[in-house]
Amino acid sequence: MAHSLLLEPGRWKLQGSWLTREALPTPIKGKILVAWKQVDCFMVATKLTFPEGDHDDIVLQSRGRMTASDRQYTFVLQHSQLGQVEGEGWIAPESIVQRYWSLSDKQRRTGFETLRQISSDRYHFSSGILSGQYLTSTMEAELVRQS
Repeated sequence: MAHSLLLEPGRWKLQGSWLTREALPTPIKGKILVAWKQVDCFMVATKLTFPEGDHDDIVLQSRGRMTASDRQYTFVLQHSQLGQVEGEGWIAPESIVQRYWSLSDKQRRTGFETLRQISSDRYHFSSGILSGQYLTSTMEAELVRQS
């Protein structure tokens, strides 16, 4: 099964849980828009909201470029919490894995994401943000492609 997320333009819905070190899991929802400008350049816009209103929305806007093999990519990202971010990703047969790091952050925050393909229209998403060597938050969600 070929990947549809990231490799094809589309709209996705996210629903899951956000966890921080000393709090109970918080519901999170989001929308993701993937667009392609050229053969090897993509853009992703994401907005994450907390239905219970206990956190500010998280907004991410990224631009990326695939390598010649179409199995790896690099990206730059503007993150409403982390600021300017750079990262890399690998496209495996059943998952997409990426890591990123904040460029101007005194807390040395970094992050990782794994998107495991369930079907062409569904992915299981898990991510984490670290500050130095400590995990500060994680998210687990399901992504569903919108028609």
